[in-house]
Amino acid sequence: MEQQLTKLLETYRRYGREEEVPRIQAAYALAVQAHEGQKRESGEPYVSHPLAVAEIVAGLEMDAESVVSALLHDTLEDTNVTKEQISAQFGENVAGLVEGLTKLARIPYSSKAEQEMENLRKMFIAMAKDIRVIVIKLADRLHNVRTLSAKPPDKQREIALETMDVYSPIAHRLGVTKLKWELEDLSLQFLDPYGYAEITAELEKTSHVRNVLISQIKERMHERFAEAGLKDVYIEGRVKHIYSIYRKMFMQNKTFDEVYDLYAMRVIVDTKDDCYNILGLIHDMYKPIPGRFKDYISTPKPNMYQSLHSTVIGREGIPFEVQIRTWQMHHVAEYGVAAHWKYKEGLIEGNPSYDTKLEWIRKMLENQQDADAEDFISNFKIDMFADEVYVFTPKGDVINLPAGATPIDFAYAIHSEVGNRMVGAKVNGRIVPIDGELQNGDIVEVLTSKASHGPSRDWLKLVRTSEARSKIKQWFKKEKREENIQQGRESLERELRRNGIDQAVLEKEEIIGPVIRKLSFHSLEELLSGIGYGGITVARVVNRLREECQRRTRESGCSDGTLLINVRPARKSQSGIIVEGMDSVLVKFARCCTPVPGDSITGFVTRGYGVSVHCIDCINVRSLEKSADTGDRFVPVSWADDISTSYEVVIQVLAKDREALIADLTVQLAGMHIPLHGLQTKDLGRGDVMVQLTISVMGRSHLDSICVRLKRIKGVQGIERAGTSALPRL
Repeated sequence: MEQQLTKLLETYRRYGREEEVPRIQAAYALAVQAHEGQKRESGEPYVSHPLAVAEIVAGLEMDAESVVSALLHDTLEDTNVTKEQISAQFGENVAGLVEGLTKLARIPYSSKAEQEMENLRKMFIAMAKDIRVIVIKLADRLHNVRTLSAKPPDKQREIALETMDVYSPIAHRLGVTKLKWELEDLSLQFLDPYGYAEITAELEKTSHVRNVLISQIKERMHERFAEAGLKDVYIEGRVKHIYSIYRKMFMQNKTFDEVYDLYAMRVIVDTKDDCYNILGLIHDMYKPIPGRFKDYISTPKPNMYQSLHSTVIGREGIPFEVQIRTWQMHHVAEYGVAAHWKYKEGLIEGNPSYDTKLEWIRKMLENQQDADAEDFISNFKIDMFADEVYVFTPKGDVINLPAGATPIDFAYAIHSEVGNRMVGAKVNGRIVPIDGELQNGDIVEVLTSKASHGPSRDWLKLVRTSEARSKIKQWFKKEKREENIQQGRESLERELRRNGIDQAVLEKEEIIGPVIRKLSFHSLEELLSGIGYGGITVARVVNRLREECQRRTRESGCSDGTLLINVRPARKSQSGIIVEGMDSVLVKFARCCTPVPGDSITGFVTRGYGVSVHCIDCINVRSLEKSADTGDRFVPVSWADDISTSYEVVIQVLAKDREALIADLTVQLAGMHIPLHGLQTKDLGRGDVMVQLTISVMGRSHLDSICVRLKRIKGVQGIERAGTSALPRL
C-alpha cells in the first residue's frame, strides 16, 4: 500500500501543487482507518481500490480535491465515516463530491428500473453541480473492470454489460477518450472472450509488418513536412483499439483480413493554420478516399473534440486514417471534461468556455425532471449515447441532434414557440414529412403559422429528443388542462378495472393521498392531468396504488375491503387469459396486433368465435369503439397469473436495404434462441425495406429486449408492433 501511495504522489507531483500533498496523505490515512479489516473479493485489502482510483484520477491530471475525493469515495457508503467528518477535515467541496459518488442503495424502490433511474439522476444532479463527480466515477468503474477476473462469471458479464451500455458512452460523451477505449476493450474481454482472443491473436501475428509500415509512413511524413518548412511536428502511429476492430467486424460482417484500416497516424502541430497546411501536404502525398474527410475543427463535436480526419491510401495500397490537431486540441481530445480543471486552476493557458459547453447536463435534467423510471432511462440513453447528426439552419448555424431526429426535434431545438407553431418543414429547399429522419449536412427550415393549433399528441411518438418530448408535454399541460384531466381519469379508471382494483381507491384520501405525494403531485386533478398530457404513465400510478393498498392491508392485518383489490387465489387459464364474468369461454388472440403478456389488453365478443383479445391500442379496436353496434361488445380481460408459455407476435423492422440484412436479423434471433415462424419483406422504395417477423416471446419485456438487440444491427432504423400504435422502447 505504501508503494502504491508513493506512486500516486509521484503522479500528482508531476503537475500538481506541492502544498496539496499533505491533504492527499491525510485522506489516505482516513481511508486506511475507515476500511480497516475490509477485503476485496481478490483477497486484497479494500483500501487498495480507492488508492488505485485516486491514481487514475491523478493520471488525468485532476486537481487535489478530486484525488482526495477518490481516496474517500466509498467511505460514506461502506464505513461509519460521516459527511460531517469529511467536511470538517477536507472541506465542503470534497464532502459534496463524495456524497455525489454514493449510491442510493439503502432506499427501497418498487423496481430495479426505478432504483437505476434514481441513481443515474442523483449522479447527474451531482455532475451538474460539479463535473468532477463523473470523472471520479469513471475512474472507479475502470479499476473495477480492470479487476473483474476476481468476480463470478455472471457478475463479470453484468458489470461488463453495464460498463458498455452506460459508462463507456458517458466517457465518450464527455470526451474522456483516455478512459473510454480501455473501458470498452476490457468489457469486451468478458462479453465475448472468443472474439477478443481472436482479434488479439491476429494483431500479435501481424504486429511486425504493421510496425514497419507505420515507421515508413512516419519517415516519409517527416521528410515532406521538413521540405515545407514544418520541422517541429509530432507524428505517432497507433493500431485501432480492439473494440473498434470488433465493431467493424460485427457491424459490417467482415473477417479480420477484410478490415484494412487497422491503424491510424496522428499529427500534432502548434497552430490551427498548421493543421490545414499539413492536411494539404498529406493529400498531396497520398490519395484521399472520397467521403472520408471530416473537419471537427470548424465544427467541434459536442464533447469538445476538435481534429481533422482524413482516410488516405498509402503507397502499399493499404488505407489508413490521419488525425491532425494542435497540442491544445490533443489535450482536450485525451482528457475531455477533465481538462476543464487544468484551465480553471491556470495549469494551461487559455479557457475554451467549458462551463457553457457543459450546459447540456443541466438541460438534460430539466427535460427529464418529470419522467418516470422507464422513460428517464430510455430518454437518458438516447440523449447520452445516440450517434449524432449535424444539421444547419438557413442562416448557417449548426444544430446537433441524435441520429434519427426529425424536423420536429429540430424545431424544438430552436425554440419551444417554433415547435408549437410548426406546420411543416423544408429540408434542402424541398418540403418533407415532419417525421422524416434528418441526415448530416441537411439545411432545415421550419414552416410556422400563427393559426397553428399547437402540437399533436402523435408527435410524442415521432420525436427523438427528450427536449422536444418535454416541451410538447409542457404545451399540453398548460393549454389542455380540462381535456387532460378527463383523459387521465378515463385512462386511470380503465387501468384500475384491468388490474382488479376497485375505483373507490380514488375517493379514499388515506390511500390516494400518499400516492399523490410520492409521485410529486399536489392534488388528484394534477395527477390526472399528468396522466392526460403524458407526464406520468398510468401503469406507474396503478403500481403505486397497489403498493399502498397492500401496505395498509399488512398494517391493519385484515382484507375486509380496506385493500380495495379483489383478493383472490392465483387465476389460471389454459389460454393465459381471464375473461371477467365468464368461465369456459373460447378465447383467441387477434392476429392484427398479436398481444403478449405485459400488454394492456381488451376483449371483444365475436359472433360465434368466442372472445377475441386485442392490444388496447390496436388500430382495429379504435375503429370498433367508434361503431354504434359494436361498442357494447367489449369485455374486461386480463392476463392469468400462471403464464408459462410463449406467444407469437408480429414485429415490423424498417431498415436500409443491403446485402446480408436478412441473414443478420435471423442470426441475431438464433443467437437469442428466439423461434422464427414467419418472415416477409416489402420494398418501400428509395433504398428502404420493411421486414415483417413473426416470433415467439414470453412477454412484453422479453419483446422489448429483443427489439433493442435488433435495433443495433446495421441499417435498422426503427421497429414497431404490427397493427398497433405502440412502439417498443428502444
